[in-house]
Amino acid sequence: MRRLVVLLSISTILVACAKTADRASDTTKTRAASQQGGVTSDGSAAKLGETTGLKSPESVRYDPELDVFYVSNINGNPSQHDGNGFIAVVRADSTASVRILAEGGKNGVKLDAPKGLFLVADTLWVADIDHVRAFNRRTGAPIADIDLSPQKATFLNDVAVGGDGAVYVTDTGISFDAQGNVSHPGVDQIFVITGRRANALKADSLAAPNGITWDRANGRFLIAPFGGTSVLTWKPGDKSAATLAAGPGQYDGIEILGDGRVLVTSWADSTVHVLSNGVMSALVKHVSGPADIGIDTKRNVLVLPRLAEDKIEFYKIP
Repeated sequence: MRRLVVLLSISTILVACAKTADRASDTTKTRAASQQGGVTSDGSAAKLGETTGLKSPESVRYDPELDVFYVSNINGNPSQHDGNGFIAVVRADSTASVRILAEGGKNGVKLDAPKGLFLVADTLWVADIDHVRAFNRRTGAPIADIDLSPQKATFLNDVAVGGDGAVYVTDTGISFDAQGNVSHPGVDQIFVITGRRANALKADSLAAPNGITWDRANGRFLIAPFGGTSVLTWKPGDKSAATLAAGPGQYDGIEILGDGRVLVTSWADSTVHVLSNGVMSALVKHVSGPADIGIDTKRNVLVLPRLAEDKIEFYKIP
């Protein structure tokens, strides 16, 4: 885990020190893919295009009603309370069209290093270091700001809603200093938020939990840990997490497709994997820094944040 996180910190520093890009809305572009049927010659998912000009994009969430993607942008050190994080909106039918929904320091918005996103009705929930924030998905107006620092949250990472309607947020427990050095001062835990009250849930074998998604068919969460080699299953109240499938480890984003297959990203081998019937295989290869993926459920398209590349990419799911 340490080797990967150090790699992540180096990538983050390179992004932060690079020449400042123009605003996302002025510098995006798309590139058409020539592959047919959504699969390349080596069996990987075909790339359909990309949107560039973002700033350390970490998470993507699709809104089927408005037909847009919300993209969280760290814009610097992922542990730094620098107030310059933002959330961009990318139109799904024209990925060259980008606007800023909420930006730290503007219109009453507080955002430092936003990561995981989840949409509930008109509310967009965001994990932001040691705060869980919420914004109106249409206007970007702040709705809620839940401070988890008194409960020693360290690195809030991904957000999901469970079968009980509560909001669940992973805490990976790591921290980056100003030079990009990483430590693990926190606790591997998951916070559950009901209303505006949060409680910490701790279990064995969470292994620095990163991605999380609700598996409705089986009444459980799936967890993609940064610090282990197995994708996990877990239910609130369980004393420990269980193994769903083993793989390369150092996972980030995780999502369940409509047909029950599971997609999970791995920094260890720079791959998006598909998990079916307990077997993990490569879906998208050679993608360094694959962060928290989103799924366009209308077009069956995977949206992949390339954190260190300042862009998101689009792939047809076979």
